[in-house]
Amino acid sequence: MTKLTIEDIADLRAYERERADFRTEVIALKKRRRIQIGPFVTLLFENRTTIRFQIQEMARAERILSDEGIQTELDIYNPLIPEPGNLAATMFVELTSDEELREWLPRLVGIERHALIGLGSGPDADEVRCRVDPDHEKQLTRDEITASVHYIHFELSPGQVEAFAAGPVNVALDHPEYSHATELGDAAWTELLADLRG
Repeated sequence: MTKLTIEDIADLRAYERERADFRTEVIALKKRRRIQIGPFVTLLFENRTTIRFQIQEMARAERILSDEGIQTELDIYNPLIPEPGNLAATMFVELTSDEELREWLPRLVGIERHALIGLGSGPDADEVRCRVDPDHEKQLTRDEITASVHYIHFELSPGQVEAFAAGPVNVALDHPEYSHATELGDAAWTELLADLRG
């Protein structure tokens, strides 16, 4: 997928004119690309449209008007637009109460290294373990407590892309404190296969 440039980011007045329709489009897109794994962890597989929306919303909320400010946001978020053979996801640890946060965030340290994609079944099954986005890891990873948001990547070989296409495909977490898996439905599988094939 082509990375975003400054020209792809509408100025605030132009964005306000398109925002309602674009927001509706992105909500529908994210629904197809959001994978719930267990009771409270979600992976949102990003693409060019979801990242453009993120940058537009950041610019709107923070009143970023300069090219330099927009370029900073592009530098932060463009790595989450996947190249062919790759998937990029934002991992959300979705806890809603202070009690849950205090209990689970220390227990889930390192969860960002425990996401994997399972390809196929039986003796020919394969798995692709995630790698953590290095720039975000410096900001988000702690020894005593995890963050609620992480950015991760999956790199698939051409053979693994074909195994993904053949299915079934599971997305899983194998953290000692949180072990769950979800089989991709048709909508998510179609979206992610399109990413992988570029």
